[in-house]
Amino acid sequence: MIENFLRPPRSIGDYAADAVRLIGALSVVAAALWFSATDAGIVALTLPALVAPRFLGLRPTFDILTSLTVLIAAWSNVFDLYTRVAWWDIVIHLVCTGVLAVLLYVLCGYAGIVAAPRTEHFTGPAAIVLVTAFGLALSAVWEMIEWLGKTFVTAEIFVTYDDTIGDMAVGGLGALLAGCLLARTRPTRS
Repeated sequence: MIENFLRPPRSIGDYAADAVRLIGALSVVAAALWFSATDAGIVALTLPALVAPRFLGLRPTFDILTSLTVLIAAWSNVFDLYTRVAWWDIVIHLVCTGVLAVLLYVLCGYAGIVAAPRTEHFTGPAAIVLVTAFGLALSAVWEMIEWLGKTFVTAEIFVTYDDTIGDMAVGGLGALLAGCLLARTRPTRS
C-alpha cells in the first residue's frame, strides 16, 4: 500500500486524481476561513476517503470518482443543499454509499479478509453481496453519526425516522449497483 501511495503520477488521470486530493485539502482551509469551524470539520472528514484510493492503488477513474463524490457530499452540507434541494440527499446517499462500499471492499481485499478484485478466488456474486452489506453497514453508521450530531452537537442537523430509513435504503441500493459494477470491472491497477 505504501508503494501505491508513493508511486509518482504516470498519466493525466493520475495527475487529475492528485489534483482533486489537493483541492480537498485546500477545501478544509477554505471552509475554515470563509465558513464555520463545523463546516471545516465536515470537509475534513473527507480527507481519509481522499487518500485511501491512492493507498489502495485504484485506477484514476475510480480514484477521481471516489474523491469527487465525497467532496461533493461534504460541500453539499456546507451549502445546505440537502435541505434546499429535496432530491439531492437521495442522489448523494446513492452514489456516495456505493463508492465508499467498493472502497471498503478493496481495502478488505488488501487485508486478506475478502478475495481481492480479479484474483483467483474473486467471484462477482460474492462481491455484489459483500459490497451491498458493506453499504448497508456504512449507511447505518452514517445515520448514527447524524443522530449523535443532532443530539450532542447541534439541533440544526436534520434527522427524522423517515429520512433515516430512506437514506439507508437508498444507500443500500447504491451499494448493490456498485457491487454489480465491481463484479464486472477492475477498480485497481494490475
